[in-house]
Amino acid sequence: MDPVDALREVAFRLEREHADSFRVQAYRRAAKVLAGVDDAKREILRRTDAWTDLPGIGKKTATVIRESYDSVPAYLAQLREEAEPIGRGAQELLDALRGDLHTHSDWSDGGSPVEEMQHTASTMLGHDYLALTDHSPRLTVANGLSAERLRTQLALVAEINDSTDGARILTGIEVDILDDGTLDQDEGLLADLDIVVASVHSNLRADRSAMTRRMVRAVSDPHVDVLGHCTGRLVAGGRGTRPESKFDAEKVFAACRDHDTAVEINCRPERRDPPSRLIDLALETGCLFAIDTDAHAPGQLDWLGYGCERAVERGVDPDRVINTWPVDDLLTWTDR
Repeated sequence: MDPVDALREVAFRLEREHADSFRVQAYRRAAKVLAGVDDAKREILRRTDAWTDLPGIGKKTATVIRESYDSVPAYLAQLREEAEPIGRGAQELLDALRGDLHTHSDWSDGGSPVEEMQHTASTMLGHDYLALTDHSPRLTVANGLSAERLRTQLALVAEINDSTDGARILTGIEVDILDDGTLDQDEGLLADLDIVVASVHSNLRADRSAMTRRMVRAVSDPHVDVLGHCTGRLVAGGRGTRPESKFDAEKVFAACRDHDTAVEINCRPERRDPPSRLIDLALETGCLFAIDTDAHAPGQLDWLGYGCERAVERGVDPDRVINTWPVDDLLTWTDR
């Protein structure tokens, strides 16, 4: 087994299981260091068993490297064996998903480069596509992208798509819905993106009528493709809990239906957003859905099963989930 791939997979599997970030990053850093070592030097290090001479390589990562030359490293084999299925009971829908439409990189508040996210989506998960949707500028706490930084990112995405095989990176953004329902990014730039996810991140305790007007205006915008984590709630996790925002869900979902904006089923375990009753309402209203991880790290890309379980439980048909569609059909729809 290639030792770089082995280190990357260990990091992926630890991250998938919510391991502490320092453990994950130790293996990911080791993979990056080893990837920069040419074959001749690797052979010398292998013969002398001097892997720990490399910066960032410790005893545990060195063991993974050493064992990878002969077989699957024991620690990786253990992680594979212990891995709990994500999406049990929803395998048909999970298999139908062709990609993920809400992900973050280290350009905003994610933990890994775009290339690492794309590599994981391709090699570990077999995705056809992956939308890169880093935050918009108003969300300074998440290092949101100014118009200038977003344009620079678009050039990088084009370069990666041209130079690598595997999952196609779709250009995108998670754009903040401002208090008046307008969007936190240049309109011309939004028109150029493949996927626009619009989410509320501020003033989540606004009164019901104000929040309803705000969300209806946003999902009615022709540039918006997906309404992200609609209630903003948190049900668990290190950030504590947060109640749902108050809004007229019937009006908001009717606007989503009428303006062809998909309702996101967010896969993050601490969100479980929308609540089940609102998935039911969106389904009854005739909305489309997007099942998205909102991943901020490569291992989190495997959390799609959490959302699939909830969708199947509520009776969502795969045909109504836009990321079951082939990329050409998806992009025809988003360019509508």
